[in-house]
Amino acid sequence: MHEKSIKLLNEAVADELAAVHQYMYFHFHCDDQGYDLLAGLFKKTAIDEMIHVEKLSERILFLKGDVEMKTAFDAEKIHDVKKMLEKAASMEASSAKDYNVWANQCAANNDAISKKLFEELVMDEEGHFDNYDTELENMAKFGDNYLALQSIERSRSRSAGRPQD
Repeated sequence: MHEKSIKLLNEAVADELAAVHQYMYFHFHCDDQGYDLLAGLFKKTAIDEMIHVEKLSERILFLKGDVEMKTAFDAEKIHDVKKMLEKAASMEASSAKDYNVWANQCAANNDAISKKLFEELVMDEEGHFDNYDTELENMAKFGDNYLALQSIERSRSRSAGRPQD
């Protein structure tokens, strides 16, 4: 009865898992380069995406489907911070667009709960997009100084003996 919803929910699981992989890849590289604020943003977003996977999986299982733990794509090896942020913003915008469409498809199939779940995900994805868009605006405004300030803050913290996360 809910085969279409299960299919859409599994597509979303794949999308979210791909985002987790991509954002953790970005987190590792930003952390390695000393960009603690951006590293933290990517890590927090990855954790949010893991929570999305959990919610989607719970819904799939409730509908008596099976959770497909496949990713939509492999993480891209991007090391340039601006390109990382552009990729992340693009991923979030794409997810929000898809989830809007899928919410409507679930509604058309008389599945109000999956519709509501997709609508909640749209709100989260738009929030993530806004975070990445703000970081891109900061980079445009402040240029290389924006990244240098993050790196300097890490050095300052270490020289003051503050513990690292």
